Amino acid sequence: MRPLRVLAVDDEPPALEDLSYLLRGDARIGRVFAADSSDAALRLLEDETVDAVFLDIRMPGLDGLDLVRVLARFALPPAVVFVTAYEDFAVDAFALKACDYLLKPVGRERLTEAVRRVAALIEGGGAAPGTAGGASAERPAPERIAVDLGGVTRFVSRDEVAYVEAQGDYVRLHAGGNAPLVRISLAVLEERWVPHGFLRIHRRFLVSLRHVEELRSDAGHWTVRVAGSELPVSRRHSRELRDRLVRWTPAPGAERS
Repeated sequence: MRPLRVLAVDDEPPALEDLSYLLRGDARIGRVFAADSSDAALRLLEDETVDAVFLDIRMPGLDGLDLVRVLARFALPPAVVFVTAYEDFAVDAFALKACDYLLKPVGRERLTEAVRRVAALIEGGGAAPGTAGGASAERPAPERIAVDLGGVTRFVSRDEVAYVEAQGDYVRLHAGGNAPLVRISLAVLEERWVPHGFLRIHRRFLVSLRHVEELRSDAGHWTVRVAGSELPVSRRHSRELRDRLVRWTPAPGAERS
């Protein structure tokens, strides 16, 4: 893959200098441009083409979110990585299809992971990381759970499940308006389903990222809306959930509900 061309945008000179320095230290990056405002970034992009923009959110004038909305109108929009001191904009970043969301101060290891995601996205032609050339890989059939309902065994596909609720030694599978009870622990399902787009958000709940409709914060308390239900998000899981939602892309052939 050719070296990446990236643009760093931050109105604070020390932060811009640090970010540019870290980006230059990544072997996958060939050229780093810098701009101290959204207006300066747009002027630079009139003459230069970049693969990705690493930018702050709160800036005078046009803020980072507004800048990304402008970039989305480009014929070939660059990948976007937000680098900010504020956690509260993660939902907006997710809605704008950001590639990653980093919190300041950014360490080299975390920035390296963000660059890896950008490189994978570009190498895949804008497809999900790991899908070379944007080609649609054949998906294995999703796991099915056998549910006994009054002498009738019904099979529930993992992809149908919006979220799982723990109830003692059982779990309730919330899927398409149905909520059958199955004798299996939430911990076991978590281990099996996390690689397939599920995430533990609370001691009682495991959710499917593809079914998440909304993430909300109210005075530091987080909730998530999944298939019309509002579920609590524990403090220790909230940051991972925001991070996963920002970075999550459906598997080839799958569509977000």
